[in-house]
Amino acid sequence: MFDLHRLRLLRELKHRGTLAAVAAALSYAPSSVSQQLSQLEAEAGVTLLEPVGRRVRLTEQAEILVAHTEAVLQRLERAEADIAASLTELTGTLRIASFQTAALALVPTALGLLRDQHPNLRVHVTQTEPERALPALLARDFDLVLAEEYPGNPNPRPAGLEQEDLLDDPLHLALPQPPGVPADAPVAAETPVVALRSLADHPWVMEPEGTAARHWAMALCRNAGFEPDVRFETTDLLLHRRLVEQGHAAAFLPDLVWSGQSPTTPLRQLPRGQRTRRVFTVVRRGSGGHPAVQAGRNALDQAISSCTVGRGSAHE
Repeated sequence: MFDLHRLRLLRELKHRGTLAAVAAALSYAPSSVSQQLSQLEAEAGVTLLEPVGRRVRLTEQAEILVAHTEAVLQRLERAEADIAASLTELTGTLRIASFQTAALALVPTALGLLRDQHPNLRVHVTQTEPERALPALLARDFDLVLAEEYPGNPNPRPAGLEQEDLLDDPLHLALPQPPGVPADAPVAAETPVVALRSLADHPWVMEPEGTAARHWAMALCRNAGFEPDVRFETTDLLLHRRLVEQGHAAAFLPDLVWSGQSPTTPLRQLPRGQRTRRVFTVVRRGSGGHPAVQAGRNALDQAISSCTVGRGSAHE
């Protein structure tokens, strides 16, 4: 019979990569983690870890154990959800991770709804990008993640996670705002590709290299026939917006960045097939039926109707 606690440590090592990371996440000493895994090796009667430089990696037999551990943990999550559903009052903690624009436009309203509907539910929110949030969800650092997917750039779909669509968020080309010119001033009638090409020599603000948003934005510009002059790099889309408003850069901005308010910069439509990003929630498989997770998703759905998503208008 395997010790479940030690099996979970092995699973944590697979997801976090190092003994030190496991120890830090669980508030253990690295030596304690190593000792527990050595005892698990004795229980299994096979080698579970092998050295690779200064790190370790899981053996084939360890991967088999982790796969079975995942199945056991999924069943335990379903059991936890069933117990929570049997109670008349929703308590405990719901840990949410959200990227910035959804955190600004949707999360505060959702928190208000949860406070009114479930006053004894504690909600913890962390703003972080999906690239970091989804691995942390698998590692059980979060219970519910708000994530995004850009056109033509599907995200990896780990077997242990389940997605549920939340909304389609329109994307626009945001034109640099010349001083003294109002955002609703008439703009030249151009096709989306021509509008893009007209900014070939203008500075751009984009998200950093390695992000899905940056990959999508670069491909969009290259398909229009130019290499963008990216002078500003940040994941902060409010800074993107401000740089456009001050005439320092062009950008691609989603509707959520306006949080239901009227746009403050001229917007143009993007080429067909590139006009919306998908916003969705993600949970671990087996936890979607938990009342706290369901309450969080319901509150986000209600928040959408109070935030006038799609209010940004773009000229053809």
